[in-house]
Amino acid sequence: MGQLVNILTNGNPGQFPLAFIALALTFTAIWMLQGRGWALVYVALIPFLNWSFGVIPEFQVVEPTGHGMFGSGVSLHPMTMVTGMVFVVRDFVQREMGHRVLLVMAMAVAWSFYYAWPVIALASGVAFAISEGVDWLLFTFSKYRLSTRILLSSALAAPVDTTVFLYGADLAKQIELGAAPGNSLHFWNWIVFVIGKMVGAVIVSAIIRRREDLGLTNPADA
Repeated sequence: MGQLVNILTNGNPGQFPLAFIALALTFTAIWMLQGRGWALVYVALIPFLNWSFGVIPEFQVVEPTGHGMFGSGVSLHPMTMVTGMVFVVRDFVQREMGHRVLLVMAMAVAWSFYYAWPVIALASGVAFAISEGVDWLLFTFSKYRLSTRILLSSALAAPVDTTVFLYGADLAKQIELGAAPGNSLHFWNWIVFVIGKMVGAVIVSAIIRRREDLGLTNPADA
């Protein structure tokens, strides 16, 4: 029980009563807005991912050389591909509750300020405001089949989200850990993050397309 309290309060058990009330109000609001399973997953996933980027270390795919093409090295965060799933989950939330997904998006970003480093939360908020806006517009107004919308919306949103988020992560590590500039935002890191984020979208899009072809999912589903 104590471990659960620490998780819910981000290591501040004295704040449990207020945190519990705020969480209960959040989930109640989502339910009243007709959000269900996907919406609850979405509003929990964004703060968790933002928290993870400040706590879970990256691992080096290519060690820094200090010069040349791989001067800054190439690192990969274990949660990168999960981050890519955020766009897909958001698409399913919109199918679940329509344009009210924007309110759920705001709740998720607001909780990030409680669970993550403030700079990362701010970067995440700006990134989501831009990339999810692009994602929402395409998913709402395009006439493509559902599987194609999922893939294209992720392809458009992932590069924008990655750029803004890595800038914030880079700045946060400079402030919190004294890291050098360019610790996160550099070319190869950007490429790895975008590819990692797209993997999840490609897998889900392929699954949905197969269901469309089998007549199990309506391609025009909103």
